Amino acid sequence: MRLMNWRRSLVVAGIVLSGLPVPDGWTQEAEVAAVGRPLYEDNCMVCHGHTAKGDGPMVTFGLLVVPAPDLTQLSKKNNGQFPFWRMYRVIDGREAVKGHGEREMPMWGDEFRLDAGSSTMLQTEVRGKILALVYYLQSLQGQ
Repeated sequence: MRLMNWRRSLVVAGIVLSGLPVPDGWTQEAEVAAVGRPLYEDNCMVCHGHTAKGDGPMVTFGLLVVPAPDLTQLSKKNNGQFPFWRMYRVIDGREAVKGHGEREMPMWGDEFRLDAGSSTMLQTEVRGKILALVYYLQSLQGQ
């Protein structure tokens, strides 16, 4: 999977440098994933680590009851398919993390929604943040 993403990046870079139009899906996914990176760094990195391998400061200092999982191996653990909508529901808070007993991970969907209040526009922004996080996680697969 990593080699495929690397090749795709090279192809996109080559197309951009040549001045030809880049296929829509490629650049749009990369743009959304780029938005997800600072969200990950602000909300997830403390447990999952800078490289998303489950080695953040909370783990290093033994402050988690349940170890944070390696988020770069989600596709590998799901027969090569990234569980996009499951990850959305986990971040959103609608799907519990199985095998963890009580939910240890903050439900960022709830946190984002509290910040948004009742504004429809801000609620839409919350969905966008969660999607950006999921796209970012998808971009990390196989690293």
